[in-house]
Amino acid sequence: MTKDVEAVSVQQQPEFLDIDYHDPPPALLIDMEELKKWPFYRAIIAEFVATLLFLYVTILTVIGHSRNSDLGAGGKSCGGVGILGIAWTFGGMIFILVYCTAPISGGHINPAVTFGLFLARKVSLIRALAYMVAQCLGAICGVGFVKAFQSAYYDRYGGGANQMAHGYNKGTGLGAEIIGTFVLVYTVFAATDPKRRNVLAPLPIGFAVFMVHLATIPITGTGINPARSFGAAVIYNHEKSWNEHWIFWVGPFVGATIAAFYHQYILRAGASML
Repeated sequence: MTKDVEAVSVQQQPEFLDIDYHDPPPALLIDMEELKKWPFYRAIIAEFVATLLFLYVTILTVIGHSRNSDLGAGGKSCGGVGILGIAWTFGGMIFILVYCTAPISGGHINPAVTFGLFLARKVSLIRALAYMVAQCLGAICGVGFVKAFQSAYYDRYGGGANQMAHGYNKGTGLGAEIIGTFVLVYTVFAATDPKRRNVLAPLPIGFAVFMVHLATIPITGTGINPARSFGAAVIYNHEKSWNEHWIFWVGPFVGATIAAFYHQYILRAGASML
């Protein structure tokens, strides 16, 4: 039996050494031609609207949970959706929105994802900057709608802004954001890798967001998306959220950089040398 297994393994080995896929050519660093094409602006609009919807649904869920579980305001100890429900909301919305926008803009909905893909030369510098601006503006508008519809509870329950939880220092928060974003961006690279066929990429990406939220909501409220943190901070506009806001940019960008390097220059470089 052992000999049979060994024979099969040796026989199949060349199959794994063959590279039957081709990476698309790297994007130009500065592609001025994009500015003349309607699909470029359509993609920017898609990123804006997707990030708006993402922040609207998720922050509204956070505020609703805080309201329903506030015993002092007539809520119940188990009245809210809890951390599990909040994590599902963030992960589920990413799954839905990436699925909807992937054919149009690539479904980034996150400056850290855009930055990681830029480092891997998947998008040009112009497109990356345009996406980040659209994502941040969409996030501000999405949280603005939440405040407009929940004006009685928005400020009382923290506006969904990312802040360090009591008992954790900024170093811990920064580490949590770096690792959490690494998980997300690495999953994006893996799920969209040309080696894979017939894979529903939005599903593992949304599930990665869900899992990271379960782990880091008790620490930072989970950023891993600078646009999400920025939009909430702008509308909530309290000193504590601004004092710690750098964590939710530096952490995700560092995590995205590590993920891009790991996937492109270690995993994929190793595959290309076989």
